[in-house]
Amino acid sequence: MSEIASLNLKDFLLEKGYTKVKLKLTRTNHFEIKASINGVKGLFILDTGASSSCVGFEAIETFNLKAKDSEIKAAGAGAIDMVTQISNKNTLKIGKWKKNKVALILFNLTHVNTALVSHNAQPVDGIIGADILKKSKAIIDYEKKYLYLKLQ
Repeated sequence: MSEIASLNLKDFLLEKGYTKVKLKLTRTNHFEIKASINGVKGLFILDTGASSSCVGFEAIETFNLKAKDSEIKAAGAGAIDMVTQISNKNTLKIGKWKKNKVALILFNLTHVNTALVSHNAQPVDGIIGADILKKSKAIIDYEKKYLYLKLQ
């Protein structure tokens, strides 16, 4: 048996320089993940279908974000043409993985949190999207509920 065949996914990825982060499956069938922005911890939905990582307007002060108006209009899950702002040069940390100069889209997360709360799930501070998943070379183990991120 080859060396690779004898390793499980976790051991293989950890050996390749990845770190693992526990995911929690919510009642709405979303994965929740804990992360920190600019040193402040928050709760986020992991969304492979979201092109950009986002934070709600109400979290601007919480995460010490410097917001400026954006030409981007957000759309998603039942809402279109939502006004957005952008915050550049943020530090994002997920487990041991860390990235500086991260841009975050700011928009009204009320519709997302209303849906979560109506299904007895916790409201979230934002969404970790495909931009971060690509930068971190992310791999999701759906069965064991882990997110693997490549350390720099």
